[in-house]
Amino acid sequence: MSLGFPGALPRLPTGGIDRLRGRRTAADSGVGTLLTGFLTQLVRHADTFRPSDNLRLGTALLDLLSAYFAHLLESAAAPEPEGRRRTLALRISAFIQQHLHDPELSPATIAAGHHISVGCLHRLFREHGSTTVSSWIRRQRLEAVRHDLADPLLRTTPIHLIAARRGLPHAAVFSRAFRAAYGLPPKDYRRRVLAGGVA
Repeated sequence: MSLGFPGALPRLPTGGIDRLRGRRTAADSGVGTLLTGFLTQLVRHADTFRPSDNLRLGTALLDLLSAYFAHLLESAAAPEPEGRRRTLALRISAFIQQHLHDPELSPATIAAGHHISVGCLHRLFREHGSTTVSSWIRRQRLEAVRHDLADPLLRTTPIHLIAARRGLPHAAVFSRAFRAAYGLPPKDYRRRVLAGGVA
């Protein structure tokens, strides 16, 4: 049995299929079992389907193919050499820095932006540090705000606006987190630093 399908399947990273080209894969468990069972039944009962069934069955088949290839790509990424995993960790770190302003930044959006699962993202963070993804994001945001509060050019910018620009739009939540991290409320911290205190 042979099967033709579009080169770019939905929900797969660009070039994902190319990474599997020429590889033999087993399809006797998990999603592979569903795919082979579906294909077998399609062939076995091909003469019973109406033309109107083709589009729906084609969509279902593409969804199963996407799920199968996504599973293979995640499995192939598991034994990735340390150098490549380190590069991925650095890319993710840079991505987070570039998107700190976005309050919707989360483990799910970061994982989707790098075509990995949320579980893979959490494992990557455990390998390269003891903190969670969400804690690291919060820490980076607080550090960015702390840096801005020490900037004389921003002395007249309201603190809640600085925090919101760094992805911390809830003033009360931000203020508590800042005080817990640095021992002072943001207003007192700014006053001390701009008066010549230690940052």
